[in-house]
Amino acid sequence: MNRFVTAERALRTAAPHELFDAVRGVLAKEYAARSVELYLADYGLTVLQPVSVAPHTAEPVSVHGSAAGRAFGAQEPFVEVLHEGRARVHLPVTVRGDRLGVLSVTLPDGDVEPGRLDELADIAEVLGHEIVVAERDTDVYLRARRKDRLTLAAEMQWQLLPGRACSRPEYELGAQLEPAYAIYGDNFDWSATADRLMLYVTNGMGEGIEAALLTNLAINALRNARRAGIAIDDQAALADQAVYAHYQGRCYLSVLMFDFDLATGRAKVVDAGSPQLLRLRDGSVERVAFDAQLPLGMFEETDYVAQDFQVEPGDRLVFVSDGVHAVASPKGEAYGDAALARAITSTRLLPAAEVPRAILRELTGHRGRSVPDDDALVVCLDWHGR
Repeated sequence: MNRFVTAERALRTAAPHELFDAVRGVLAKEYAARSVELYLADYGLTVLQPVSVAPHTAEPVSVHGSAAGRAFGAQEPFVEVLHEGRARVHLPVTVRGDRLGVLSVTLPDGDVEPGRLDELADIAEVLGHEIVVAERDTDVYLRARRKDRLTLAAEMQWQLLPGRACSRPEYELGAQLEPAYAIYGDNFDWSATADRLMLYVTNGMGEGIEAALLTNLAINALRNARRAGIAIDDQAALADQAVYAHYQGRCYLSVLMFDFDLATGRAKVVDAGSPQLLRLRDGSVERVAFDAQLPLGMFEETDYVAQDFQVEPGDRLVFVSDGVHAVASPKGEAYGDAALARAITSTRLLPAAEVPRAILRELTGHRGRSVPDDDALVVCLDWHGR
């Protein structure tokens, strides 16, 4: 039996909380690994948090400026040459474009053969898939992702999200929320089939638990309608009824909804509130405006109308909540379209998964302080088409 199959079997048969021990054991036996560390990206995407426990403790490493961070950012294995002829191989742990972390393996031989490197990369990919499955049954990996304690509202919001990135031949998606450890009501959601991609960008109302409860109700109402095979405009109408029935118009929710045809790039759009879209096409950034309709739950039995929208191969779509677009500088100047256009242009060479965090870093500089007054949400969609 070859080494990769042995490693794969060890991971698939390990208990959910013992995946790290399983991969460390098989890498030591089959690849003579001197040490193994598993790092998971924290919610703010600033550090890689170690999963190992005493007596195998490790310090968090920065996503920026570290060898493990280099593998995480580039999404390619990175070989770090150590003293005494050893090498440390940093391998991205990623599931369908969603970047979970990095597996770092120290090998006795500094000259890592391409075949061995490919095997180790495949093992890191299998580990990622097993972590996603294991999170249904253990909190080990969710706890490892947080460098600070989440507020209860943030806990509810992160559990509601589909992931932070996703990729298929037709598109690449990336998204990020700030402040990561104290978010309230902003949210994003997506779902794909063989032929379609549905994407929702939500701008929540209120603060704390109430904001999280409102968003949870609306997103689950949208999912319930979507999973019943209902068209996007009727999804909005049913979610609107669910929110209004509970809050009677006291609270409501803004959402921008897209239903993309993967074969043609044609989309149906429902614009129910404040999230905004900017498009980068042929090096030029422009804001895309739709006919504004009422937020979900503002009035009883609102009718929604889907609009047509065409996306072309090579387009980059950037969606933002008002916590990005309307945030003010210390002098009271709103961030606005011009600053957003500059940020989108300056990040044009980054992959979609890295764009949201890069834009949010620029937003922090404009705001002049690290902690925002409102949720800030950025979603980036790169369209490749078929």
